[in-house]
Amino acid sequence: MMDNTLSMASKKSPLARLMAYPLVQIVLGMVLTFAPVPLIMIIASQLVEKSYRILWPQLLAAVLVWCGYRFYVRHIEKRQPVELAMPGMARELGRGLLLGAGLVALTFVVLAALGVYQFSGVHALSVLLLFPLAELVLVGMAEEMMFRGVLFGVTARALGSKAAIGISSLVFSLAHLPNAGFSLLAIAGLVAYGVLQAALYMQTRRLWVCIGTHVGWNYCVGQVFSSTVSGHADTGGLLRGELAGNAMLTGGAFGVEASLVTVLLISAAAAYVLRLAFASAARTPRN
Repeated sequence: MMDNTLSMASKKSPLARLMAYPLVQIVLGMVLTFAPVPLIMIIASQLVEKSYRILWPQLLAAVLVWCGYRFYVRHIEKRQPVELAMPGMARELGRGLLLGAGLVALTFVVLAALGVYQFSGVHALSVLLLFPLAELVLVGMAEEMMFRGVLFGVTARALGSKAAIGISSLVFSLAHLPNAGFSLLAIAGLVAYGVLQAALYMQTRRLWVCIGTHVGWNYCVGQVFSSTVSGHADTGGLLRGELAGNAMLTGGAFGVEASLVTVLLISAAAAYVLRLAFASAARTPRN
């Protein structure tokens, strides 16, 4: 039996042996997952007038990102993409949305108590507040599938969960390097957020809760509290308010994700979920 196994392994094609390398899998996974985003945006900008490029390019790109990730998992990792299975999706998305929204609300409550967030009123409700959801769903899906599904997943199998948490969180943070106002506190905040997301993925072995948390955080920061999201200036949301004061607390040009308050709150949440994830893994029998 052992001789047969060795014989079969030795008969693998050079391409199959190349695909077995974790770094190759990561690169292929990233490309296949993210490629639809610039592709659809470029095609839409060239063929369709701006006034008609509303919602559908982002939603189409999100569908293709989903297809690209599933193709990668099935044909490169040679397994079923159970982390994207539809049963339970709505419940897990809802859980993630509530967690993301709750963390944002708690962050701004603390900032208000510290006197650096000044609330001044509420804008009129408008359906336009929902339009950014298309882009945020696209961003949430693409980033979670790349950084948690591909990078964390492959690294965990190759080096273990602890190394995967550190590597995927740091790469996720550094991916925001081109954004305005990027700073050491921004790195810390994004690393803490990456650890939280990795812990949620470890705990559930599903991506839907991570996608929900990502969308909930970004939407509430920008479209509820009208604040800058990862260096992208706000366009006006539901609440009128202003962050002013010490940049260590406000996050400066990068936004609240570079606030010391955010770093501490998300770090606390990440530590709690991480403890649950490792405790759950310890109770799971190994085959």
